Amino acid sequence: MCNYSQLGGQVGLDGKTAARYVGVFEQMYLLKRIEVWARNRLSRVVKTSKLQFLDSGLLAALLDLSAEEVHRDRTRFGNALETFVFGELLKHTSTADGDYRLLYYRDADKFEVDFVIENAAGQLVGVEVKAAATVKEGDLRGLKKLAGLAGGQLKMGVLLYDGIETMPLGDGLWAAPLSSLWGS
Repeated sequence: MCNYSQLGGQVGLDGKTAARYVGVFEQMYLLKRIEVWARNRLSRVVKTSKLQFLDSGLLAALLDLSAEEVHRDRTRFGNALETFVFGELLKHTSTADGDYRLLYYRDADKFEVDFVIENAAGQLVGVEVKAAATVKEGDLRGLKKLAGLAGGQLKMGVLLYDGIETMPLGDGLWAAPLSSLWGS
């Protein structure tokens, strides 16, 4: 989440200076702000955006994330994997026919969807990223909440995971391997 005062405080800067640095990092294509999806477009403006690294390799290096560390702590790997997926989705949305926006969803009850792809007609695809080889019911919490809020706008929810099978999970939700980002 993008709280400039908190971010600046961690490195000894005030919030305004931290916001300017983030702007510079965006111009250097190191970071990108992702706006929150909300049913009401006015709510989108006042809710907190999220900062997303664009280079998963750079993030892994900054986190000192080695192969051994990936096996030891899947949470830290999950952050780098989410960054990687964001980069791939950003490439797809910028080269696809049509106008697409990458957003995210998070509410006060901590239901979250990593990425919400919205087209110009307001149709949505929710994408959740999991650094696991299996899918659990709890992994679908955010996608189910988004489906309830978005109604007919949500055309599909996809849980990208570290497995090999594409599986229907009911109600327009699917589990798909990460490799599906590059083809069938």
